[in-house]
Amino acid sequence: IQGLNSDEALKRLEQYGLNEMPPPKRKSLLERFLLQFHNILIYVLLAASLVTALLGHWIDTSVILGVVIINAIIGVVQEGKAEKALDAIRKMLSHQSMVRRDGKLLNTPATQLVPGDIVSLQSGDKVPADLRLIQLKELRIDEALLTGESLPADKNIAHLPQKTSIADRRCMAYSGTLVTYGTGIGIVVATAEETQIGNINSMLRDVETLTTPLLRQIDGFARLLTLGIVMFASIAFGIGFLIHNYTAVEMFMAAVGLAVAAIPEGLPAIMTIALAIGVQKMAGRNAIIRRLPAVETLGSVTTICSDKTGTLTCNEMTVRTIISARSTYEVSGSGYDPHGEVSHHGSQINPEDDALLTKLAHASILCNDASLSNKDNKWMIQGDPTEAALVVFGMKCALEPHLEQTRALRTDVIPFESQHSFMATLHHNHEKEAIVYIKGSPEQILSRCHSQDLGAQQEALNPSYWHAQMDKIAQKGQRLLAIAYKPMPSDTLELSFSDVEHELVLLGIIGMIDPPREEAIAAVTACHQAGIRVKMITGDHLLTATSIGKLLGIGNGSKTLSGGELSTISDAKLREIIDDIDIFARTTPEQKLRLVTALQANGHVVAMTGDGVNDAPALKRADVGIAMGEKGTEVSKEAAEIVLSDDNFASITHAVEEGRTVYDNLKKSILFILPTNGGEALIILAAIVMGRMLPITPVQILWVNMITAVTLALTLAFESAEKDIMKRPPRESAEPLLSKMLIWRISFVSIILMLGTFGLFVWFRNTGSSIEEARTIAVNTLVFFEIFYLFNARHFTASAFNKETLLGNPYAIYATGLLIIFQLLFTYAPPMQKLFQTSALSLGHWLIIIAVASSVFFLVEAEKWVLRKKRVH
Repeated sequence: IQGLNSDEALKRLEQYGLNEMPPPKRKSLLERFLLQFHNILIYVLLAASLVTALLGHWIDTSVILGVVIINAIIGVVQEGKAEKALDAIRKMLSHQSMVRRDGKLLNTPATQLVPGDIVSLQSGDKVPADLRLIQLKELRIDEALLTGESLPADKNIAHLPQKTSIADRRCMAYSGTLVTYGTGIGIVVATAEETQIGNINSMLRDVETLTTPLLRQIDGFARLLTLGIVMFASIAFGIGFLIHNYTAVEMFMAAVGLAVAAIPEGLPAIMTIALAIGVQKMAGRNAIIRRLPAVETLGSVTTICSDKTGTLTCNEMTVRTIISARSTYEVSGSGYDPHGEVSHHGSQINPEDDALLTKLAHASILCNDASLSNKDNKWMIQGDPTEAALVVFGMKCALEPHLEQTRALRTDVIPFESQHSFMATLHHNHEKEAIVYIKGSPEQILSRCHSQDLGAQQEALNPSYWHAQMDKIAQKGQRLLAIAYKPMPSDTLELSFSDVEHELVLLGIIGMIDPPREEAIAAVTACHQAGIRVKMITGDHLLTATSIGKLLGIGNGSKTLSGGELSTISDAKLREIIDDIDIFARTTPEQKLRLVTALQANGHVVAMTGDGVNDAPALKRADVGIAMGEKGTEVSKEAAEIVLSDDNFASITHAVEEGRTVYDNLKKSILFILPTNGGEALIILAAIVMGRMLPITPVQILWVNMITAVTLALTLAFESAEKDIMKRPPRESAEPLLSKMLIWRISFVSIILMLGTFGLFVWFRNTGSSIEEARTIAVNTLVFFEIFYLFNARHFTASAFNKETLLGNPYAIYATGLLIIFQLLFTYAPPMQKLFQTSALSLGHWLIIIAVASSVFFLVEAEKWVLRKKRVH
C-alpha cells in the first residue's frame, strides 16, 4: 500500500515498457503519390507512352504522361489527411498522475507508470492506466467513451466475476476515462496496449478498411475495358500490318491511338471532382466528409448501425414522468432546454394551478447542487446530469432556480453517498420555518416515509400503489428517483442521519431518461422508406435500449440481444440471426466490430455511427463510418469517413440523399464520357480496316478527351436529385456500373459519332482537303457531337424537349460557351495549330459540322421516346 520502491519500478518499466501507445506507421507522400498509378487503365497509358517514346514521338509521350501525372496529383490532394485515429488515442492518455513510490505521493508522468503502482484519483483527473480500485469515497467516473453509458458510473471495491462486462465492472477504473466526482486509490493492473483503450488501439490497427462499392465497380470495369482495348488494338495491328502492308512503326502508332482513344483518361478526374462537389453539398447539410469515396458509398447503404447515446438520443437526462399519490404526469421537451410542458392524460396543464406539482418542482430545485446557464443560445449544465434534469423540470413548472434558493436558504446538507443512496438538504424560509428535502433511490426513500402528500393534505403511505406505478415506468427504461420532505423545528441548524430515518412525507417519484432526438424519429422513418434498415448497437442497458428503440421505431420490441448473449453465439449463428434483430445492448467494442463484420458477410453495405472510443474499431471497419462532431471523441472522428457537425442522426438521411445523387451523376458522367471514347476507337478501327490515314491523331484524341471531360462532363456533377431518389431501395452493391440500357446507349451514340465524324473526314479528303484540314474538321465534329449529346445525358430517359432540361443546369450553358472558345483556339491559334497539326476553317465548314453534329440530339431523343413507350406498355 506504500507503493513500489524506485528500483522495483525501474525494473518493471524495463519489463513492461512505457505507458504509451506505439506510433502508427505512415505512408510517405511519395508512397501515396506512387499508389495513384496502381490502376490497370493507368498501366495501359504508361505502356502507350513508353511505346511512343521508343518510336521518338515525344509530343505524344509528353501529353500522355502529363495526363497521368495530373490525375495522380488530383488523387493525392483529394485523399486529404492520412489516418490519424491512432494518434488521437495516444493523445487521450493522461499526461500526469499521482503515484505512491517509496512511501511518498509523487506527481509522475503517466508514461512512467507500471503494473503494481498505487495511483491516487480525484475529481477532474483523467485515469492514467487501468486500475483495480482498493479505496474510494463517492467515486464516480464518466466511462461513456468506453461503454456508451449516459451517466457517470458509481464505483466500489467489491469483488466481481471475471466475465463481468466492462460497463458493469464497478471496481475498475479504465485508462482515458474521466473522474467526475469523489476520490479513489487504485493499483495499476495494465498499462499501454494492455489497457482496454490499448486493446481498442490494437483493434484499430488491425481492422481491415474495406474498399467502397464504387471503387470495386470501377476496378472491375477497368479490367474489362483494358482486356477489350488490348484485344482490339492487337486485331487492328494485325489487320494493318498483315492485310494493308503498313509498317510496324505506323501500326504501333495506330494501336497506341486506338488505346488512347478507348481509355477514358478524364474519368478518374471527373469521379474525383464529382465526389468533391458532393462533399461541398454535404458540408452544407452538416455532414463533413473526410474521405471522398464515402460520398458515393452512402448512396448504396442498406443498413445503418447507430450508437444510442448522443446519436439517437441527446446524451442529456430529461424528466419524462411524474408519479404523485393520485396522478401520473408527462413532461415534454428534451435535453437541458427548459422549454416544455406538463400534461395529464394528454391534456396540457398549468403547473402553477397544481399545488402538489409545484411542491415537487420546488423540492427538485432546492435538494440539488447542479445549475443551468445559457451560452450562445445553448443550454449548458454545471454538475451531475441527473440533478440538472431536475432543475430543468423545475423551470418547466415556471419556477426560477435562483429565486427559489433565495427564498429558502440552505443551511445544511447530507451529500449523496452510494452506501445510503440519497441526498438531503435543510432549508429555512423568511418565515423562519425549517424543512428537510430528500431525494434518492425509491427503495431508500419509501422505507423512510410514513405518509404521502396530496397537495392540500396528507394520508398514510400506500407502498403497493407506488411499487405498481414504479414497475410501469421502469418498463419504459426510465431511471426512477423519489423525492420527500419533513418539516423540522425552526431552530434546527444542523442535519443528522437520524433526522431523515423516518416520518418523511413522500411528494412523488420522478422518471427520467436520455430521450430520443425528436428529429431522429423522423429520420429513422425516412430511412425505412428508402429501404434502409436501422439497428441500434449500444453499451447501455437492454431495457433502456429497448425503450428508446420503441420510441424511435427501431425493432419490434421483442427481438433484442445483449452482449452477454452475443459472447456465447458463434459467427455462423450470428450471421443467421442478425438480419432479424435490430437492438443490441451492453455491447463491447469487440462485439460492435463483430456485428458490423457479420452484416457485411451477409452482403449488407453498412454505415456505423458513434461518438466514443469504443465505437472506433467498428467505425473504421464499416463501409461508411459516421462520427459525431460536437460530442464525439477525436478517436471516433479520425476513424470515421464522415463527421456530423450537428451530432444529429437526421443529417445522415440528408447525406444518404446526397450520396445517391452523386452516384446518379457519376453514372450520367460515364454515360456521357464513354460514347466519346467508343466513337474515337471506332473511328480509328474503321480507318485501319479501310486502309486510310487516321482521321484523328493520338494527341488530338487526348485533347478531346481531357477538354470535354473537364468542361462538359463536369457539369453533370451539378445535376439536382431525381424526384424519386429517396423512395428507391438501395442499389445492390454487386450491381454492375453499366446496366444493359447504359451499354446500349453507349454503343448507339458511339456509332452515331463514328459515322458522322469518319464520314465527314472521308468526304472532305475526297473533295481535296489537306490532311490537317480534314482532321481539324473531324475533331471539331466530334466535339460538337458531344455538346449536343450533353443535353441528352442530363436525364437517363426523360425528354430533353423542355425548358428545365435545356436551361435547368446553368453550368451546362457556361461549359458549352467555354468549350467553343477552346475549340476556336484549337483551330485558329498558331501555337495550337503547331502542337496539334490543325488548320483554320471557313464559315461553311462550321455550318456543315453543326448540321451533322446536331443529329445525335434528335436520334437519342427518338431512342428515349421508344424506351418510355416500352416502359408504359
